Amino acid sequence: MRGKYKIADYVFDIQTMYPYIHEMCHEYKTEGKAEFIIFTEKKDIEQEKKKSEENQEKQIAFSEGYFESLAVYRKMAEVLIKRNILLFHGSAIAVDGEGYLFTAKSGVGKSTHVSFWREAFGIRSQMINDDKPLLKIKDSGVWVYGTPWDGKHRLSTNISVPLKALCILNRGKENKIYRISGEKAYPYLLQQSYRSADPENIIKCFSMLELLVSKVPIYKLECNLEKSAALTAYEEMCNDI
Repeated sequence: MRGKYKIADYVFDIQTMYPYIHEMCHEYKTEGKAEFIIFTEKKDIEQEKKKSEENQEKQIAFSEGYFESLAVYRKMAEVLIKRNILLFHGSAIAVDGEGYLFTAKSGVGKSTHVSFWREAFGIRSQMINDDKPLLKIKDSGVWVYGTPWDGKHRLSTNISVPLKALCILNRGKENKIYRISGEKAYPYLLQQSYRSADPENIIKCFSMLELLVSKVPIYKLECNLEKSAALTAYEEMCNDI
């Protein structure tokens, strides 16, 4: 199967064995000229299965098409990182046209926290991506892009906005947010970034993260799972200069 999709301002001609990815990418479909061709083979699917087995204690039965979609995104990430675009693990939301990106270890509750933002800000807010957004990191600033790889809740929009702030979530008894240095944030952000096996791309990732922390304020939020955490976070990140 074959289709063309515009993701993070680039057009990809995606050729696959299964229809799964074409169904999930339908909102990104385009007639534009493809700049890159991505195709998969059986070995790509097997490699994704193996990675899944290594990372999960409890095995979940996913379809071949699902694993193929992961293989496609991995191939795209390798191409995009050379163009200053980084795949990042987090949940991104826009409020009044500006992006806020939350990242955390699995199970901390970043999706739950962002759901409080959607409830608090209503039509002022727009979900960008709930799992694996793309970040374009340049000297002029950082932009966050929606993608169809958007987590189990399938929350995303085909938009891009300037990234106002990035926040690392931790569980806490009380809601407390404070700004941290790029130096302190860097090791954690590296963990949440796409991990390439290509030495050149690894070096590129390091340099992009250094630029990211110099361009975007980084915060740490200790929060309980109460709706008031959204306003605590927003008021600090929106008004801080």
